[in-house]
Amino acid sequence: MSIEGKNIIISGGSRGIGKAVVLLLAEQGANVAFTFLNNKDAANDVISKGKDLKGSVKAYQLDIRDQHKVKKMVADVINQWGCIDVVINNAGIRQDKTLALMSIENWNDVLDTNLNGAFYLTQAAIFHMLKKKSGRIIFISSISGIYGIPGQVNYSSAKAALLGFTRSLAKEVAPYGISVNAVAPGGVVTDMTSSMNEKDKEKLLQGVPMHRMCRLDEVANVVKFLADDSAAPEYLTGTVIPLDGGLGL
Repeated sequence: MSIEGKNIIISGGSRGIGKAVVLLLAEQGANVAFTFLNNKDAANDVISKGKDLKGSVKAYQLDIRDQHKVKKMVADVINQWGCIDVVINNAGIRQDKTLALMSIENWNDVLDTNLNGAFYLTQAAIFHMLKKKSGRIIFISSISGIYGIPGQVNYSSAKAALLGFTRSLAKEVAPYGISVNAVAPGGVVTDMTSSMNEKDKEKLLQGVPMHRMCRLDEVANVVKFLADDSAAPEYLTGTVIPLDGGLGL
Protein backbone atom coordinates (compact mmCIF):
# COMPACT_ATOMS: atom_id res chain seq x y z
CA MET A 1 0.00 0.00 0.00
CA SER A 2 1.48 3.35 -1.05
CA ILE A 3 0.62 6.76 0.40
CA GLU A 4 -2.59 6.99 -1.62
CA GLY A 5 -5.61 6.08 0.48
CA LYS A 6 -3.72 5.99 3.77
CA ASN A 7 -5.25 7.57 6.86
CA ILE A 8 -2.71 9.72 8.69
CA ILE A 9 -2.68 11.81 11.87
CA ILE A 10 -0.04 14.49 12.40
CA SER A 11 0.27 16.74 15.43
CA GLY A 12 1.09 20.38 14.82
CA GLY A 13 0.13 20.62 11.16
CA SER A 14 -0.82 24.26 10.64
CA ARG A 15 2.61 25.66 9.89
CA GLY A 16 6.28 24.90 9.36
CA ILE A 17 7.29 21.25 9.03
CA GLY A 18 3.80 20.04 9.89
CA LYS A 19 2.14 22.09 7.16
CA ALA A 20 4.66 20.93 4.56
CA VAL A 21 4.08 17.29 5.55
CA VAL A 22 0.28 17.60 5.55
CA LEU A 23 0.17 19.09 2.06
CA LEU A 24 2.72 16.70 0.58
CA LEU A 25 0.93 13.62 1.91
CA ALA A 26 -2.48 14.93 0.81
CA GLU A 27 -1.00 15.66 -2.61
CA GLN A 28 -0.03 11.99 -2.77
CA GLY A 29 -3.63 10.96 -2.05
CA ALA A 30 -3.60 10.43 1.72
CA ASN A 31 -6.34 11.43 4.13
CA VAL A 32 -4.58 13.64 6.66
CA ALA A 33 -5.93 14.83 10.01
CA PHE A 34 -3.81 17.44 11.74
CA THR A 35 -3.93 19.19 15.08
CA PHE A 36 -3.36 22.87 15.80
CA LEU A 37 -3.49 24.91 18.96
CA ASN A 38 -4.63 28.51 18.40
CA ASN A 39 -3.92 29.83 14.91
CA LYS A 40 -7.22 29.26 13.07
CA ASP A 41 -6.13 31.37 10.10
CA ALA A 42 -3.07 29.16 9.57
CA ALA A 43 -5.17 26.00 9.94
CA ASN A 44 -7.76 27.31 7.49
CA ASP A 45 -4.99 28.08 5.01
CA VAL A 46 -3.87 24.44 5.14
CA ILE A 47 -7.46 23.24 4.69
CA SER A 48 -7.96 25.62 1.77
CA LYS A 49 -4.80 24.41 0.02
CA GLY A 50 -5.80 20.81 0.72
CA LYS A 51 -9.08 21.13 -1.18
CA ASP A 52 -7.24 21.08 -4.50
CA LEU A 53 -5.19 18.01 -3.67
CA LYS A 54 -5.74 14.32 -4.40
CA GLY A 55 -6.34 13.35 -0.78
CA SER A 56 -8.29 15.05 2.00
CA VAL A 57 -7.35 17.27 4.92
CA LYS A 58 -9.12 17.62 8.28
CA ALA A 59 -8.18 19.87 11.20
CA TYR A 60 -8.65 19.39 14.94
CA GLN A 61 -8.12 22.30 17.31
CA LEU A 62 -6.75 20.95 20.57
CA ASP A 63 -3.87 21.17 23.00
CA ILE A 64 -1.65 18.14 22.44
CA ARG A 65 -0.96 18.24 26.21
CA ASP A 66 -4.61 17.36 26.91
CA GLN A 67 -4.67 13.56 26.96
CA HIS A 68 -8.47 13.35 27.03
CA LYS A 69 -8.90 15.51 23.93
CA VAL A 70 -6.16 13.61 22.10
CA LYS A 71 -7.91 10.30 22.78
CA LYS A 72 -11.21 11.76 21.61
CA MET A 73 -9.62 13.02 18.38
CA VAL A 74 -8.05 9.64 17.61
CA ALA A 75 -11.37 7.90 18.24
CA ASP A 76 -13.12 10.36 15.93
CA VAL A 77 -10.63 9.76 13.12
CA ILE A 78 -11.07 6.00 13.42
CA ASN A 79 -14.85 6.39 13.48
CA GLN A 80 -14.84 8.54 10.34
CA TRP A 81 -12.11 6.90 8.29
CA GLY A 82 -12.16 3.35 9.63
CA CYS A 83 -8.50 3.09 10.61
CA ILE A 84 -5.25 4.91 11.23
CA ASP A 85 -2.26 3.86 9.15
CA VAL A 86 0.35 6.45 10.14
CA VAL A 87 0.95 8.68 13.17
CA ILE A 88 3.41 11.56 12.89
CA ASN A 89 4.46 13.29 16.11
CA ASN A 90 5.48 16.77 15.07
CA ALA A 91 3.99 19.26 17.55
CA GLY A 92 6.72 21.14 19.34
CA ILE A 93 7.70 24.43 20.93
CA ARG A 94 10.94 26.10 21.96
CA GLN A 95 11.59 28.32 24.97
CA ASP A 96 15.34 28.83 24.77
CA LYS A 97 17.26 30.01 27.83
CA THR A 98 20.43 28.99 29.59
CA LEU A 99 19.81 26.55 32.43
CA ALA A 100 20.69 29.16 35.04
CA LEU A 101 17.90 31.43 33.78
CA MET A 102 15.37 28.75 32.83
CA SER A 103 12.12 28.82 34.78
CA ILE A 104 10.22 25.72 35.77
CA GLU A 105 7.51 26.90 33.36
CA ASN A 106 10.05 26.98 30.50
CA TRP A 107 11.04 23.42 31.34
CA ASN A 108 7.54 22.02 31.84
CA ASP A 109 5.96 23.70 28.80
CA VAL A 110 8.58 22.29 26.43
CA LEU A 111 8.62 18.79 27.94
CA ASP A 112 4.82 18.63 28.17
CA THR A 113 4.36 19.62 24.52
CA ASN A 114 7.32 17.96 22.80
CA LEU A 115 7.49 14.73 24.80
CA ASN A 116 4.26 14.16 26.71
CA GLY A 117 2.19 15.21 23.70
CA ALA A 118 3.93 12.55 21.62
CA PHE A 119 3.21 9.99 24.35
CA TYR A 120 -0.50 10.86 24.45
CA LEU A 121 -0.98 10.68 20.67
CA THR A 122 1.08 7.55 20.15
CA GLN A 123 -0.51 5.67 23.03
CA ALA A 124 -4.01 6.61 21.86
CA ALA A 125 -3.29 5.21 18.39
CA ILE A 126 -1.12 2.21 19.26
CA PHE A 127 -3.97 0.03 20.53
CA HIS A 128 -5.71 0.35 17.16
CA MET A 129 -2.49 -0.42 15.27
CA LEU A 130 -1.77 -3.45 17.43
CA LYS A 131 -5.22 -4.84 16.67
CA LYS A 132 -4.83 -4.47 12.91
CA LYS A 133 -1.16 -5.55 13.07
CA SER A 134 0.16 -2.78 10.87
CA GLY A 135 1.10 0.85 11.09
CA ARG A 136 3.83 3.43 10.91
CA ILE A 137 4.84 5.82 13.67
CA ILE A 138 7.16 8.72 12.94
CA PHE A 139 8.71 11.16 15.38
CA ILE A 140 10.09 14.55 14.41
CA SER A 141 13.11 14.96 16.66
CA SER A 142 16.03 17.34 16.09
CA ILE A 143 19.81 17.46 15.89
CA SER A 144 19.47 19.28 19.21
CA GLY A 145 18.46 15.92 20.65
CA ILE A 146 21.53 14.24 19.18
CA TYR A 147 24.31 16.76 19.73
CA GLY A 148 22.82 19.17 22.27
CA ILE A 149 22.66 22.92 21.68
CA PRO A 150 23.56 25.53 24.32
CA GLY A 151 20.52 27.37 25.60
CA GLN A 152 18.24 24.45 24.75
CA VAL A 153 18.51 22.14 27.75
CA ASN A 154 14.73 21.71 27.82
CA TYR A 155 14.34 21.32 24.05
CA SER A 156 17.38 19.04 23.70
CA SER A 157 16.16 16.87 26.56
CA ALA A 158 12.71 16.45 25.00
CA LYS A 159 14.06 15.73 21.53
CA ALA A 160 16.64 13.28 22.87
CA ALA A 161 13.89 11.51 24.79
CA LEU A 162 11.98 11.04 21.53
CA LEU A 163 14.95 9.07 20.16
CA GLY A 164 14.79 6.69 23.12
CA PHE A 165 11.02 6.54 22.65
CA THR A 166 11.55 5.59 19.01
CA ARG A 167 14.00 2.78 19.69
CA SER A 168 12.16 1.31 22.66
CA LEU A 169 8.73 1.36 21.01
CA ALA A 170 10.17 -0.09 17.81
CA LYS A 171 11.22 -3.19 19.75
CA GLU A 172 7.84 -3.48 21.47
CA VAL A 173 5.68 -3.35 18.35
CA ALA A 174 7.89 -4.94 15.69
CA PRO A 175 6.20 -8.36 16.09
CA TYR A 176 2.90 -6.68 15.17
CA GLY A 177 4.03 -5.30 11.83
CA ILE A 178 4.41 -1.73 13.11
CA SER A 179 7.51 0.28 12.27
CA VAL A 180 8.73 3.22 14.35
CA ASN A 181 11.29 5.73 13.08
CA ALA A 182 12.43 9.29 13.67
CA VAL A 183 13.70 12.21 11.62
CA ALA A 184 16.18 14.60 13.25
CA PRO A 185 16.43 17.77 11.16
CA GLY A 186 19.03 20.46 11.67
CA GLY A 187 18.00 24.10 11.64
CA VAL A 188 14.92 24.25 9.44
CA VAL A 189 13.60 27.37 7.73
CA THR A 190 10.40 27.85 9.77
CA ASP A 191 8.72 30.60 11.78
CA MET A 192 10.60 29.24 14.79
CA THR A 193 14.06 29.72 13.25
CA SER A 194 13.24 32.88 11.29
CA SER A 195 12.80 34.69 14.61
CA MET A 196 16.43 33.97 15.50
CA ASN A 197 18.95 36.79 15.13
CA GLU A 198 21.80 36.51 12.63
CA LYS A 199 24.37 35.75 15.33
CA ASP A 200 22.36 32.77 16.58
CA LYS A 201 21.74 31.55 13.02
CA GLU A 202 25.46 31.68 12.31
CA LYS A 203 26.12 29.66 15.46
CA LEU A 204 23.53 27.11 14.33
CA LEU A 205 25.30 26.70 10.98
CA GLN A 206 28.78 26.29 12.46
CA GLY A 207 30.12 22.91 11.45
CA VAL A 208 27.41 22.34 8.82
CA PRO A 209 29.29 21.50 5.59
CA MET A 210 26.38 22.68 3.42
CA HIS A 211 26.31 25.95 5.39
CA ARG A 212 22.59 26.46 4.98
CA MET A 213 19.37 25.72 6.80
CA CYS A 214 17.33 22.62 6.01
CA ARG A 215 14.35 23.22 3.71
CA LEU A 216 10.82 22.25 4.70
CA ASP A 217 10.37 20.13 1.59
CA GLU A 218 13.47 18.11 2.51
CA VAL A 219 11.97 17.15 5.87
CA ALA A 220 8.57 16.45 4.32
CA ASN A 221 10.07 14.14 1.71
CA VAL A 222 11.88 12.06 4.35
CA VAL A 223 8.64 11.77 6.34
CA LYS A 224 6.79 10.72 3.16
CA PHE A 225 9.43 8.05 2.54
CA LEU A 226 9.00 6.60 6.04
CA ALA A 227 5.19 6.64 5.73
CA ASP A 228 5.16 4.92 2.34
CA ASP A 229 5.06 1.10 2.38
CA SER A 230 6.17 1.00 -1.24
CA ALA A 231 9.29 3.08 -0.46
CA ALA A 232 10.43 2.33 3.10
CA PRO A 233 10.27 -1.38 3.97
CA GLU A 234 8.61 -2.55 7.18
CA TYR A 235 12.01 -3.97 8.15
CA LEU A 236 13.29 -0.41 8.56
CA THR A 237 12.47 0.33 12.19
CA GLY A 238 14.07 1.93 15.24
CA THR A 239 16.04 4.20 12.93
CA VAL A 240 16.87 7.87 13.41
CA ILE A 241 17.55 9.75 10.17
CA PRO A 242 19.70 12.84 10.82
CA LEU A 243 18.87 15.54 8.27
CA ASP A 244 21.75 17.75 9.24
CA GLY A 245 23.60 18.85 6.10
CA GLY A 246 26.63 16.78 7.12
CA LEU A 247 26.98 18.17 10.65
CA GLY A 248 27.55 14.71 12.11
CA LEU A 249 30.29 13.70 9.68
